[in-house]
Amino acid sequence: MIKLTPILLAVLYGLAMYRFSMWRTKRELDAKSTELADPILKVLMDRMASALDIERIKVHIYEIEPVNGLAAPDGRIFITRGFFNKYRAGEVTSEEMATVIAHEMGHVALGHSRRRMIDFSGQNAMRTALAMILSRFIPGVGPWIANGLMSLLAARLSRSDEFEADAYASALLVKAGIGTEPQKSLFKKLETLTGARGAATPAWMMSHPKTPLRIAAIEANEAKWAVR
Repeated sequence: MIKLTPILLAVLYGLAMYRFSMWRTKRELDAKSTELADPILKVLMDRMASALDIERIKVHIYEIEPVNGLAAPDGRIFITRGFFNKYRAGEVTSEEMATVIAHEMGHVALGHSRRRMIDFSGQNAMRTALAMILSRFIPGVGPWIANGLMSLLAARLSRSDEFEADAYASALLVKAGIGTEPQKSLFKKLETLTGARGAATPAWMMSHPKTPLRIAAIEANEAKWAVR
């Protein structure tokens, strides 16, 4: 039992972190968001809603400056104020913004949002347990190794989710008559919009796939759909 105690404590820690993360995320989003009200985007969102046979798509503006989209664990979809400002300034087209919304809808529909929160908590628990175990054999270095391994695992899972959400968005955009060209053109702008500008982080360390890989995956899907 004593040998299992660190693992049990890590599991309890993971559960506590999951509950706390859910509460903190909801509180933050509630306090810093308002519903998106843009007539041009509404037309495109209505087309996507019709393609999905739902009444409407509700999107919120999250009042932070970084350029990003977000699918919350409770199913809500957010566009950051920084991203919306890029659209208002003409740096991003309405169709390109629609692709962001479609992508985040993919995360919700595929269960990524809630699973990511669970994965985050579970990985914290695994990191804690692994660090405890490794510290017995490699004092001082064990926690660093555990942290590195869990970071690699999280990045790999996140990249897989992004490819899946991209595919969902592509299918929805095609069905709604918007097409995938805005999706691909936005990807080409993202590094500039987000300020990354080709940072030299290795692809396998990143939480998002490299832009050429994402575009290639979209085009591969298009080729398969064209055959059917």
